[in-house]
Amino acid sequence: MNARPRPDQALPIEVHGTARHPLGMPAARFLTSYWQKRPLLVRHAFAHFELPLDENDLGGLACEDMALSRIVMRDRDADTWSLRQGPFDEHDFAALPDRDWTLLVQDVDKWDPDVARLLDPFRFLPSWRVDDIMVSHAEDGGGVGPHADQYDVFLLQGKGRRHWSIDIRPDAPQTLREDSELKLLRDFEPTHQWTLEPGDMLYLPPGIPHDGVAVGPCLTFSIGMRAPSQAELLLDLAEHIAAALPEAYRYADPDLRPAPAPGEIDEAALNRLAKRLGHFAQPLSRDELASWFGSFITRYRMAQQVAPPARRKSRKQLLQALATGATLMRHPWSRFAWTRRRGGATLFASGQPYACTLSMARWLCSDRTLHLPKPPDESAQDVLLALINDGHLALKRERKR
Repeated sequence: MNARPRPDQALPIEVHGTARHPLGMPAARFLTSYWQKRPLLVRHAFAHFELPLDENDLGGLACEDMALSRIVMRDRDADTWSLRQGPFDEHDFAALPDRDWTLLVQDVDKWDPDVARLLDPFRFLPSWRVDDIMVSHAEDGGGVGPHADQYDVFLLQGKGRRHWSIDIRPDAPQTLREDSELKLLRDFEPTHQWTLEPGDMLYLPPGIPHDGVAVGPCLTFSIGMRAPSQAELLLDLAEHIAAALPEAYRYADPDLRPAPAPGEIDEAALNRLAKRLGHFAQPLSRDELASWFGSFITRYRMAQQVAPPARRKSRKQLLQALATGATLMRHPWSRFAWTRRRGGATLFASGQPYACTLSMARWLCSDRTLHLPKPPDESAQDVLLALINDGHLALKRERKR
């Protein structure tokens, strides 16, 4: 059993690169000690760095229809950020201010062979792990704000200078701001700060909060890694497996008994479902399985979507209509089902969940035309209003003869 290293034996966070070891160490040591574990700043990683393209080349590429480009702008006075998607044109660039903006272009290595050659020093990584080289040009003060990426990235300074701040605390806050379409951190307190010169490179493992701000005009090359999420992997795997399954493999219930309550997805149905899905259902609790299936089965093979009414009903309008004998009609394209949950039930209407009581779930699924024998209480009114304003139920008044 290895002893924990003493502070004076701690791994350095800043090293110097050499012609033989651009990472400041052999690749094997970097992978063992830093890869997906801790950040590393490498001074002179690319000694005598030669710029493969400049900001004018990048701006021209951002005008191409097929290029993935965006501009991030910051309003310092209001502390707000805005995002614009490309392609752009000359007038877009001419209208930009003198500072506080960044142009970012993805996959530049696919467009420019000189940029692609920057990947050569990273051949110690499996080629399928490398995603792309994103190039950013920023004017003074430009950046994309404090954020945390969920993949490994090497940030190579190409031209000018950029000030980088990072937070390596294990419990660093990850809460996002709610006032921006960018995934910006609400709180950011750096533990380390550096200014990178051309040829310097900062490696960041996934999840490290960081912020890069241009010190004068600068160009930065970001070598990003592919890191599919577990959700992406499972979705693609499920599609791959599903494509090979025969049509005859379906949900089946030869042991079905008369339904005590129309619309209920009961325990027997969930047991059959879990058995049919096998190990795919194992990570799910019974409530999670019921919630997913209730949403799925009420959307299954729907040819049309339900649209909300042009005008929303108020509580007053609902009660007035019911007091004059109005009935509730289910939309012909709305499909209802319900499951039991602790303290009540969840009604599913065309995939959408609505919390309600057991008795109300039974009643709502009992027929397509519903009559209320007495005025509903406040919680029932909330459910009815939600279903009406989402388009699943409509109030119908009896015609006078």
